[in-house]
Amino acid sequence: MGRRRKGRDISGWVVIDKPAGISSTAVVNKLRWAFDAKKAGHAGTLDPEATGVLAVALGEATKTVPYVTDALKAYRFTVRLGQTTNTDDAEGEVIAESDLRPSDAEIDAALPAFRGHIMQVPPQFSAVKVDGERAYALARGGEELELAARPLWVEELSLVERPDADHVTLEMVCGKGGYVRSIARDLGQALGCGGHVRELRRTWSGPFDAEDGLSMDQVEELARTPALDDHLLPLELGLADLPELPTTAEGATRLRNGNPGMVLTSDAEYGDEAWASFEGRAIAVGTYRAGELHPSRVFVG
Repeated sequence: MGRRRKGRDISGWVVIDKPAGISSTAVVNKLRWAFDAKKAGHAGTLDPEATGVLAVALGEATKTVPYVTDALKAYRFTVRLGQTTNTDDAEGEVIAESDLRPSDAEIDAALPAFRGHIMQVPPQFSAVKVDGERAYALARGGEELELAARPLWVEELSLVERPDADHVTLEMVCGKGGYVRSIARDLGQALGCGGHVRELRRTWSGPFDAEDGLSMDQVEELARTPALDDHLLPLELGLADLPELPTTAEGATRLRNGNPGMVLTSDAEYGDEAWASFEGRAIAVGTYRAGELHPSRVFVG
């Protein structure tokens, strides 16, 4: 018989404005402790030195994590021109330098190549798995990796500020799996001067905005108190990009038992992924077919 996980059956989303110097996993662990929650997870890793929105799911909301992970995300980041590092950010060792400094016009002219559907090679120091091991573990051991390029959708990429000749600040909106460090590295290569990320902030992720996030100091201050629960957001926010299909009491019962349930109205088309609600609460996620939702994930409670 397996050990029962301790903690409360509490469900919902918490938006954290992550500070630099802490890993995404450490934030999740802190939130799980602060809420005394049985289960917690996050929707999209931020590097330890990056800041901004980290959406943390508790309890049943963890079942909606894939939909937030798949959603668009926005970043504001500063690239240090003229220096290439082995980690593609300021934490790494400088491995190449250049005195060349492109103009704003030259940077603007290079950006279209990084918009739309692009192929992107992850950084050497990344969590990508190579033969069952994380790339960063192999890279730390001095191994030179040939990582496969991956597809990425970049909806927006624009120059927003040029603080000085050595730095350029960009804003990007992209889909799942994007590495800002790779954008900085590849842009530097395209410009002929090299580059790496100096500062990185995720400003929003799906339905969640960094400006609405709790600081880690607030989490510490409110930990294990009812006041912290007031910052819990409905798990339904994690389903914002899917069609909502209201159902009846009978339909809700069938869905909770893992069976197809009738839905009342639908903006979904046959075969679409959608979620069923009863009295405003999420019951299940599944596939819509001919007036019924066929559940793939069922929410408890």
